[in-house]
Amino acid sequence: MIEIRNISKRYKSDVTALSNINLKIEKGEFVFLVGASGAGKSTLIKLLLKEAEPTQGKIVIDGQNITKIHRRKVPHLRRKIGVVFQDFRLLPNKTVYENVAFAMEIVEATPKEIRRNVPTILSLVGLSSKAKMYPEQLSGGEQQRVSIARSIINNPPILIADEPTGNLDPETSWEIMRLLRQINRRGTTIVMATHAKEIVDMMQQRVIALEKGIVARDEQRGGYGYED
Repeated sequence: MIEIRNISKRYKSDVTALSNINLKIEKGEFVFLVGASGAGKSTLIKLLLKEAEPTQGKIVIDGQNITKIHRRKVPHLRRKIGVVFQDFRLLPNKTVYENVAFAMEIVEATPKEIRRNVPTILSLVGLSSKAKMYPEQLSGGEQQRVSIARSIINNPPILIADEPTGNLDPETSWEIMRLLRQINRRGTTIVMATHAKEIVDMMQQRVIALEKGIVARDEQRGGYGYED
């Protein structure tokens, strides 16, 4: 599903963010990406989303070498990857329904498909009753659920979650993690960058730890391994 081969990333300031990274993530896995600030997690995510280019090496997603594709094909690549951010990034002037529908409009789904699929996804994330509300009327947890609904509405095989519980209280964080686990069980591959030690330790999924731009640890059913 995701193959990272000999990837390095150096910035113009001569800072090495990643050095000779090799990883393989299989279809249907749930992977935590952990490490201290500056370890390289954000850079790796940017490379997966093709928001940045590696200095060397290649990344293969779903059989496609994304380091070789032309810029005009990047939007098509991103249809394969849903993204959930720490700060939600919802459109404030659109309702819950409209925020999720917008993700389908971008890929030119038909109005009929939108009317059929959006209510189904809102039901999955527990927000059917909030469809006509605006983001400012929602709690942080509800806003993150909208973000998740938007990220999976086009049924991407991969979901990247970048600190999805970073702005949430512990109880709400667990609600979001239960939802992500449910989505994973439906077959979606999830890569989640996080500093949430308790969540990582409790869920016992695969843990990839980055330290100073290298893979320091890659464990099945691993723990967080750091004291923050």
